[in-house]
Amino acid sequence: MPCAVHDKALLERTPISVNGVIIAHDDIAREVQHHPSARPVAAWQSAARALVVRELLRQEATRLGIDVEPEPLEGGRHETEEEARIRGLIAQEVTTPEPDRATCRRYYEQNRQHFRTETVYEVAHILFAACQDDAEAYAQAAHAADRALAVLRQEPDRFGDLAREHSSCPSSAQGGDLGQVTAGETTPEFAQALCALTEGEISDEPVKAPYGLHIIRLDRKIEGTILPFESVADRVAHYLRESVMRRATGQYVARLVSAAEITGITLEGASEHQVS
Repeated sequence: MPCAVHDKALLERTPISVNGVIIAHDDIAREVQHHPSARPVAAWQSAARALVVRELLRQEATRLGIDVEPEPLEGGRHETEEEARIRGLIAQEVTTPEPDRATCRRYYEQNRQHFRTETVYEVAHILFAACQDDAEAYAQAAHAADRALAVLRQEPDRFGDLAREHSSCPSSAQGGDLGQVTAGETTPEFAQALCALTEGEISDEPVKAPYGLHIIRLDRKIEGTILPFESVADRVAHYLRESVMRRATGQYVARLVSAAEITGITLEGASEHQVS
């Protein structure tokens, strides 16, 4: 950590400029919040590079006389004049082909598994709540779960009664019934156990999670299905359009970088920097 702090301090003393325009250290410090990193020096460098790219685009918009009215943004705010001019610059200078239907169809056929409905599970559970950080409480919850599971191995039809009696989840009032859920709506531990069950099966061991233990019963599994091309064609076109635009914008920025005089920082992989 001392080395990282020293590196950051050294960077903060190194002047950064773009074609003679200094990037103020205070501006970089404010930008850092948008570039989280475990290493302060990496966050500082990422923020500085983003401001260098922004300054390059600002200078180019000025050179070309780009004049665009700011537009409203989400959250009730408006673009700044600089943001609007950069947007106008990209719109004018970065042209990309519109993906045709054949291109969209080809992408869909090559990535069909990405266009499917999620598998839906009709599931019930009994939750024995306890925090894993509390070893004693967690052990007691595990013991109670084991006792309930021993009963269910002999009398599986008592699942609803045991849920109403022992479960800490509000679903206990419905005998543990959670209705329909997808794997993404549950904890990773719950999802892994759920995916391993067959219809009508009860988990053979309590499923450990950070906030307690579950006994899970899978009542029904509705497999996800591949969506037809017609229903996702617009989504595919949007994805391809955005993907091509990102690459083309990155290439445009890289050309500006190669023609600019930049001091104090290197911009390897400048095409990867987000334009904002």
